[in-house]
Amino acid sequence: MSWGSGFFYYHCPGCGKKFKYAVEDIPDFGDRFGACPDCGAAGEYEQDGPRIPQDLEYFEVER
Repeated sequence: MSWGSGFFYYHCPGCGKKFKYAVEDIPDFGDRFGACPDCGAAGEYEQDGPRIPQDLEYFEVER
């Protein structure tokens, strides 16, 4: 049984954007996994796991 996607949550040290990547997208993004979708800077890791209560504050980066 699956409870849905797991996510990696980040914030950008450059532009301040909050974003998340789904675990299953690691192969699709490769080295770009964890990068800010707006400015391309490496995101600062916050946490990973199932959706968190503040989930809607984070932009979901999609393929």
